[in-house]
This record gives sequence, C-alpha cells and structure tokens, in this order.
Amino acid sequence: MNSVAVIDYGMGNLHSITKALQHVAPNTNIRVTSKKNQILQSDRVVFPGVGAIRDCVNALRQSGLDEVILKTVHSGKPLLGICLGMQALLTYSEENNGTKCLDLIPGEVIHFPLSLEMENGNRLKIPHMGWNQVEQRFNHPLWNKIAAKSRFYFVHSYFARPDDESVIAGTTDYPNTFCCALAWKNIFAVQFHPEKSHVAGLQLLQNFLQWDGSF
Repeated sequence: MNSVAVIDYGMGNLHSITKALQHVAPNTNIRVTSKKNQILQSDRVVFPGVGAIRDCVNALRQSGLDEVILKTVHSGKPLLGICLGMQALLTYSEENNGTKCLDLIPGEVIHFPLSLEMENGNRLKIPHMGWNQVEQRFNHPLWNKIAAKSRFYFVHSYFARPDDESVIAGTTDYPNTFCCALAWKNIFAVQFHPEKSHVAGLQLLQNFLQWDGSF
C-alpha cells in the first residue's frame, strides 16, 4: 500500500489536510507523524504549516525534522509544501524580524506592502484571505485536470519571492502578481490551502498522490 507522511512538528492544521488526503485516496496509508523513520520510509511527504515562521523553523531544527526534509528532497520522493511549509523551503523570511529558513530553494519571503490599493483606490486587507485565481505558469503533473485560473483559498501576510523565476509554477494577483506555487525537481509547494479549496484543491492532492516526483 502506498504511504504518505504528513509531518507533525507541532504546528499546522493537520486534521484538515489529513482528512482531505484520506478523501481522495481511501486506500492510501496516510500517517501524521513526527517519527523520522516513518517519514523517510513513506512514498510521499506533505509539509504543512500555519503560524509564525520562526516557531516553525525552530521546531523543525530542535526535533531534527529539518534534516528529514532535506533527506526526503535528496531522495527524490515527492514533497508537497503547503502555506508556511512552502515559505520555510526558501532561504530567508522577513517575518519575526528576519528568520533563516531551510534554504532548499534560494529566495526570500516578504510581507505584503502595508498600503495595498485596487485600481479604484479601495484598500486591500492584510492578510490576504479568501478565494483568488491562480495562473498556471507552465504544465506540471500537479496541475493535471485543473482548469486555468481556478480559484484556491488563501490566508497569508507573506509571500515567496524565489531568486530563480523559472521555479514559479503559479501566480496570483493581490493586486500585484505574486508567486503562489513553486516547482523544483521533486518539490511542489503552494501558498494556498488545497485542503480548503474544494474541487480544484482535492484534484491537486489527488495529482500529488499519483506523482512520482519527476518533472
């Protein structure tokens, strides 16, 4: 039986992502775990996260799960990063007065400008919260059967800015264009929450469970 490890490092809404994975793949062994061996032995790994980046990175380093994530990536197994799990893959975040992240994908995580306005002059709220369209930048197995400009659910105040724009798999406008999906080798990471994004989100999770990590 195929297995998926959802990394439990003490942060994140693990119940929602686990239930969503079980819904799309009832015959797959979905394990929420902090055990290193279970994560490394799984066929696929999900790295979720909500909250503050410094707490996330500290929890990973104190438990040794940062090394597990690195080993997972180097092994070639598919890794799905979600929300804070996406941001933590980059080099550095502005959050918490600056935080060093895992540096798997060179780049930084920056705060939305405090004064965002639409063309009509209306102010936009921070955090960016709710449904928004995603523009697919190139074909990827995780976009399979997902219509162009599908809407996904977001909740965040910071966004990723990778050094290499070729790894940007998806973008969203708020009101300026920002990166909302990254694809690099066996990593696919999204700023939005697929587990809260209904049909399109469930399709992305199903695609992940069928992906062999090649791209």
